This record gives sequence, C-alpha cells and structure tokens, in this order.
Amino acid sequence: MKISIASGKGGTGKTTVATNLASLISEYEDVLLIDLDVEEPNSGLFISGEEEFSRVVYRMIPEWDASKCTLCGKCQELCSFNSIVRIATEILVFKELCHSCYACSELCPEGALPMKANRMGVTSACRSGKLVFVESKLDIGQEQAVPLISSTKEIIDEYPGRRIIISDSPPGTSCPVIEATKDSDLVILVTEPTPFGMHDLMLAVETMKVTGNRHVVVINRYGIGDSRVEDYCRNEGIEVIARIPDDRRVAEIYSRGALPYKEVPSFRDEICRIRDYIDKFIADNK
Repeated sequence: MKISIASGKGGTGKTTVATNLASLISEYEDVLLIDLDVEEPNSGLFISGEEEFSRVVYRMIPEWDASKCTLCGKCQELCSFNSIVRIATEILVFKELCHSCYACSELCPEGALPMKANRMGVTSACRSGKLVFVESKLDIGQEQAVPLISSTKEIIDEYPGRRIIISDSPPGTSCPVIEATKDSDLVILVTEPTPFGMHDLMLAVETMKVTGNRHVVVINRYGIGDSRVEDYCRNEGIEVIARIPDDRRVAEIYSRGALPYKEVPSFRDEICRIRDYIDKFIADNK
C-alpha cells in the first residue's frame, strides 16, 4: 500500500507526520519511508541508521554530433519542450528544458543526437530496525525535480514485501507533487486551521480530484485559527482522520531533531489514529 503525505503548502507538518508515522509503524513491522521532496529533503533530519547505499543518479540528455548532422531541422520540429533549436549552422540543446523523451535521438535520420548521461543528484538509503529510509537530493543548479523523483520511486522494487510504503511528498500542487503522488493508493493531506492552510488545502484537494487520488485530511496545530477547514472538509465529504493539537512541547522536540510521538502522549494518540486508519484502509481494499 503506497501512502503519500502531501500538503498544499510548505510548513504545515507534512514531514512531521511522515517521519513519526513511519517510525511508529516500524515498531511492529517493516516499513519503507521515501523522501520525495528532492529539492529540499529533510526527513533525514529525524531518521538515522546504518547506511545501505549511496549512488549518483543520471538522466539522459541528447548531445549534438556536428559531424553527422545535416541540419534538416527534424529534431526541432519533434521536440515538444522547445529544448532543441537550429540556428544557422548549429543545433543548440537546452538541457534545462529537456524531458529525456528520446524522440529527437531516436528519430534523427543521421543519428546526430546520441543520448548522454548527465548527473542530476544523489540517492541514498539507511536502515534503522524495521525502518528503511530512502532520500534523494537534487544537485544545485538542476532545473527539474521530476526525473529524480521518478528515479527514486523505482527504489521501491528493491524492498519487496512491505505492507506499507510512505512517501514524504513535495509541498504544493505543481509537477513534482503530481509525479510523487500519481500512483499512490492513498494521499494524506496535512493542513492547518489558518487562512493560508485553508487556501492551499483547497488547491490540493482540487488537484487530487483531477488526478483521481483517494485523499483524506490531517489537521495539524489543531486549536489555533477557526473551524473553516473542518467546515470545508465536511461540505466536500473529505474525512478528517486526525487532529494533532497545537503543543509547544512538540515544537521543542522537533527543533532538536527528535520524534515527538515518543514523548508527547496526545501527539502519539493522533499518529496512532492515522496508523489505524491506514490499517483499516488496507483491510477494506484487499
């Protein structure tokens, strides 16, 4: 069962929920936690263990071979992303725009655009008891997060047999979020009862409707703000599966890089509610 933890904006507590939930589940069964926020991964601040691997990840980009090219311009016509341009006697390849679709390379009559490996980031994994944690970090200067997210998700196949796979998704509603959540069985949207939280939750819900992902809501910092988030969820028929209370102790523990569920009973109770919902969801969808 693939569970994505997402949010309409950053700072709502998405990583807090993902790391505490994964750690709680690992107390009694094997679980895989993947940080797919490759531009700014921070689940690793709270999860540590024995390193299993660290590997450089590449994506394929066409490289112009002037000696073979006849300047027919077919590559420019084929590229849907405007990453190839013919100017006078040269073919320019804009790596930042390339989506590695291979169309130009495969369909070039002269084979003048062979695909070459270009580094985009690093993927690593560590193990702590029954918990395996995987994260990827996009290299500075890289424009596209989606290829690295896609590559990171392939790591799931290296750890078969796990009942639950938890992904800490990027914030927002842009392409990286779509890639991170598109094949998830359940998306847990973390929000907060504030005007900003309400606004961005609405955007996230509309995105889930378009992608067709089953989704539920967790309200973090419950007790501040007002009831508009709950009213919205009720009107939209979205289940609120946990309400994590606003508690200074949680912030203090979080600031030390520790997991609050181990020290704050009220926080643990809500994380247990999320776990119980997932267990029931899995049982109902066998």
